[in-house]
Amino acid sequence: MTPSPVSPASAADLPSAPDDLLATRAGEGDEEAFAILVRRHSRPLLALAFHTLGDLQDAEDAVQDAFISAWRRLPEFRHGSAFRTWMYRITVNRCLNSLRHRPSPVPLNSVAEPAAPGIRSSPARAAEQDALTDALMGALGALEPQQRICWVLRELHGLPYAQIAHVTGATEQTVRGRLYRARRTLKEALGPWR
Repeated sequence: MTPSPVSPASAADLPSAPDDLLATRAGEGDEEAFAILVRRHSRPLLALAFHTLGDLQDAEDAVQDAFISAWRRLPEFRHGSAFRTWMYRITVNRCLNSLRHRPSPVPLNSVAEPAAPGIRSSPARAAEQDALTDALMGALGALEPQQRICWVLRELHGLPYAQIAHVTGATEQTVRGRLYRARRTLKEALGPWR
């Protein structure tokens, strides 16, 4: 791709430009516009990939592959959905491919999330919080990948059912069913912590 010429005035406006304009410019070869999209969407996509794959290195690889794929496919992007939704879908597909080709399951609790400030006020409380985190990560790891992805997109990213359906390529009814089963499984697994 040959970068499109960018006037100095428009280059200054790029960081505040909406995603659809940046995606259009990036599709025309504007690397700076694409770099802004990458910076803007990397964190939520990495969180999605990490909660899906349970391994930070695998998550980083999946997100990097998703952005490489998006860069190549941007000229085909027709704005039928938001750029964010499109990137979620590409990232979910990369995560599912990674899970399919994984030789053996990797526990989701391999990288523990830090506790919120003030939670670790005592060793007993810290141990309880660590055990709860381990139990949640283990329960998430036990979910079927499609259920886990739906749960992460809904509960951690706050996406509406219609958008989750678009990202996963399923119907809203299927998404609701997957979420119901995921929540039920997590509730049963975390019953002792209630």
